[in-house]
Amino acid sequence: MAEDLLRDAPTWAPNAAELADLELLLSGAYAPLTGFLSSADVDSLAGTGRLTDGTSWPVPVTLTVSASVADSVASAGSALILTDPEGAPLAILDVTERTPVANDRVRLAGPVRAFGDGRHGSYQRLRARPADVRAMLPEGRVLAVIADRPLHRPQLAQIAHSARAIHAHVLVLIPVGGANQDGLPPEHLIRTILAAADRLPPATLVAVPIADHGDEIRDALLRARVAANYGATHVLATSEMMTSGGGPRVLVPRDLAYDTRDGQWRASDDIPPRFRRLAMTAAEIDELLDDGSQLPEWHTPPSVARELAKARPPRRNRGLVLFFTGLSGSGKSTIARGVADALLESGERTVTFLDGDVVRRELSAGLTFSKADRDTNIRRIGWVAAEVARHGGVAICCPIAPYEAARQRARAQAAATGGGFVLVHISTPLEVCEQRDRKGLYAKARAGLLTGMTGIDDPYEEPLDADLTIDTSEMSADDAVELVLEKLALDGWLDPR
Repeated sequence: MAEDLLRDAPTWAPNAAELADLELLLSGAYAPLTGFLSSADVDSLAGTGRLTDGTSWPVPVTLTVSASVADSVASAGSALILTDPEGAPLAILDVTERTPVANDRVRLAGPVRAFGDGRHGSYQRLRARPADVRAMLPEGRVLAVIADRPLHRPQLAQIAHSARAIHAHVLVLIPVGGANQDGLPPEHLIRTILAAADRLPPATLVAVPIADHGDEIRDALLRARVAANYGATHVLATSEMMTSGGGPRVLVPRDLAYDTRDGQWRASDDIPPRFRRLAMTAAEIDELLDDGSQLPEWHTPPSVARELAKARPPRRNRGLVLFFTGLSGSGKSTIARGVADALLESGERTVTFLDGDVVRRELSAGLTFSKADRDTNIRRIGWVAAEVARHGGVAICCPIAPYEAARQRARAQAAATGGGFVLVHISTPLEVCEQRDRKGLYAKARAGLLTGMTGIDDPYEEPLDADLTIDTSEMSADDAVELVLEKLALDGWLDPR
């Protein structure tokens, strides 16, 4: 039966957040949920914070697929095989509801059941099921710590102080559903936590694929519910929140913790004076790492500092996506090529040049200039560029990239690999680009012979978060190249010029 189902049922690879939700559903960490929520549950949750049966739950757990896959499910029966990004089967979704949503997408609801070996992601030895973790924990109080950042001395002191105060065993839950708040990929975060393990009180460490759902308060509530399912009686939180529905008691520390709103350490008069001086801001930590300076031992254990230095090398050695965007004819390809040539000549960094036209020919052949295909083109460029950055190279991209959402996705792809992302907007006015019109595209568009031309009958959404803006109607290409190189050197991506 299972083999027949695998052969006949359609398949779908959820996105990273949905994949994390799926793993938590299958493991029991989302109990009492057993599948993706129905529209009635989603609506009820939005209005009351409870499911239709009255169960309190903090966030909607949903799955969306393409309309074509939803149609395939309807024609093949009710089963959909959910896979990891490489196509290995993880679960079967027994579809009970299909709800059309925006952009030719359909939300599916129904229970899920494990299919295949269910293994996904690194550090499998730390990905224990809640029932197995509960069986390992000692009796009595259990203090859960959501270790979504590296543990420096102030946090280690905070954990030890709180565990002693309530006489609790420590349960460290390490979120691995995506890059953490400091931009560390999950594997790097786990290594920094393991490096601090010998400085913790007696503790159990578990990697949990918790992903952010875009709402800080609701995500905090969700983490508390997951912690309870792993056996926690108390949760140490780094921001004020409340639990509902019988979750674990929340301890809001009065000593030292990251403030999630501004990255600052917080301190209070309740803390022993010897701990009050251990206060570096997140920005100060980042600055030292970006510059290649050693983190001070009074603040960070050497073992943790070494892992952070490996995970976040100095900017001059770290991978980078240098992303140019602008209208056709704006000069972005000329400037990007000039920057690439300068870096190749210096030998300072390894360079991969992803020109828009070359990518269209080699990587995205067959794609049209519809919005969907343009988004696909940028997603492919972003993926390749992020992989270059993962391995310490500089990827220089220069597509038109007219849509803000696609550019943000490229930025997120780079961040997920631990690489940097610098956005350069070539803001040359449309009338200047039309005067140049080296390819004759604007003339064809004005004559009605070409549709979907950015700036004519298709919009260009100007970026509001560009790291550098250049108008080539006001400077030469050589000067623009120098400006980009100076910016990269000033920000530490290149050695000082």
